[in-house]
Amino acid sequence: MIETFTLELGNGIDLSCRAAGRVGAPVIVFLHGFPEAAFVWDGLLEHFSTRYRCVAPNLRGYERSSAPADVEAYRAKHLVSDISSLIDSLGGELAALVAHDWGGALAWGLSAQRPEAIGRLVIINSPHPATFLRELRSNPAQQAASAYMNFLCRPDAEALLSENDFARLWPFFTAMGAADPGREGGGWLTDEMRERYREVWRTSLRGGCNYYRASPLRPPLRPDDPVMTIEFAPAAVTSHAPTLVIWAEDDIALLVSLLDGLEAYVPDLRVVRVPGATHWIVHERPAFVAAEIERALAG
Repeated sequence: MIETFTLELGNGIDLSCRAAGRVGAPVIVFLHGFPEAAFVWDGLLEHFSTRYRCVAPNLRGYERSSAPADVEAYRAKHLVSDISSLIDSLGGELAALVAHDWGGALAWGLSAQRPEAIGRLVIINSPHPATFLRELRSNPAQQAASAYMNFLCRPDAEALLSENDFARLWPFFTAMGAADPGREGGGWLTDEMRERYREVWRTSLRGGCNYYRASPLRPPLRPDDPVMTIEFAPAAVTSHAPTLVIWAEDDIALLVSLLDGLEAYVPDLRVVRVPGATHWIVHERPAFVAAEIERALAG
């Protein structure tokens, strides 16, 4: 059974959370992405709840979590600090951290800072910052695939996304067959699921867009764009946590070239590539994702 609660982090930020499993059991934390929310993990929370305490927070700016108005409040250092504080509140050490999309961006950062607190890291279609930076700078295909990021930085982005029953948001899913029951993994975007997303979007689009506004990692618009001068210190982007990367190969926003060279930044790495699956693999193939997490937990 899924329970909900609000966690006070002590830094002025509260995170609304969904959870399942016995308090005191080993903990797995699940981090969602954009334009999602913690509810996307419900099936996995229930799957693992017989052996683990499973917690999925709504990230800063989402659902009923705190949503500061200032874009600066969505810099990576603040977002990663939220998750670090969450882990401390849950006992200070996880069996695993499972993360998708923007949640993965926070997980990559935390795994470089506190690998001992994570146990095992499971990343689902979320680019490592170093390979993402490389591809944004030099790969025209990834630049084109990520062009939507510059749209989401517009000051009126959330207003435009909200128009006409979120007409600009549904293609994030439907362009990849989410509503097509004839496609493998498709058909998950039911009327009930659409309404769950509407409930989240009615309250949280500004916070989600602020992640893009606060990040310097986006396709360059001119030769002197700030992304062209970013440099990562190796220690800041090297993860020493045992890491599983699940990568759906039909992700049209995050291309498989982002996996190239990943082992240089993640010494203890296993990559599972999934042909035919899209960015929304957590919805499309939950049993497959659960089985791969089980393998990671088994070591």
